[in-house]
Amino acid sequence: MAALIELEHVDKDYVSGPAVVRALRDVDLTIERGELAAIVGTSGSGKSTMMNIIGCLDRPTRGAYRLDGLDVGGRSNDARAIVRNRLIGFIFQGFNLLPRTTAQENVELPLVYRGVGQRERRRRARASLELVGLGERVHHTPNQLSGGQQQRVAIARALVTEPPLLLADEPTGNLDTRTSYEVLSLLQALNREQGITILIVTHEHDIAACADRVITMRDGVVRSDVRAEAPMDAARELAALGPPG
Repeated sequence: MAALIELEHVDKDYVSGPAVVRALRDVDLTIERGELAAIVGTSGSGKSTMMNIIGCLDRPTRGAYRLDGLDVGGRSNDARAIVRNRLIGFIFQGFNLLPRTTAQENVELPLVYRGVGQRERRRRARASLELVGLGERVHHTPNQLSGGQQQRVAIARALVTEPPLLLADEPTGNLDTRTSYEVLSLLQALNREQGITILIVTHEHDIAACADRVITMRDGVVRSDVRAEAPMDAARELAALGPPG
């Protein structure tokens, strides 16, 4: 498989008063197309800094970052924003849905920014919502949806532009165990059935256990990079919980 994400000797420094904080130190990392990987670490480990660089929200102080073959590490903010809009779908812990807007309208939003016509926006948003199992909830607003359904809307929004990469930042952080397994089961299905590359950033090792590969960060350094022989199957874990109630 071809590499989708390539970081070579990446450092990230932040100036804090008279001191310089080295948030990332000489990081080398390659993520291939079709992988489901997790970046794990405690607060201050560098995982959020890594996510910001991979997500084109920040750029490295030193080193190279290529996304889908494009050298994006040194690009301007505007140029990185274009790359971000074209190549990355974001899933956040807090869902980030517009509260007075329907599920369909929330999912359409990235296409509005691209200038896609209304008819095509609606078609693609509905298809994306059906893909995550919310075809019957297109006209519901967030307050009419459960937490798990809101996260599914957020996933549909991330999918609607058909990006090669989904970047999920603590995607189950606001969800209970059952709903977490529902969301993780969906992400695993999207990866296995659609071939979408998914990178989960989390501090929870049981969430990372669902990934095919677990990259552990500490003190700005990749401390381990392990491929799982048998990742946890979220759908199986969900079934083991029995019916809700």
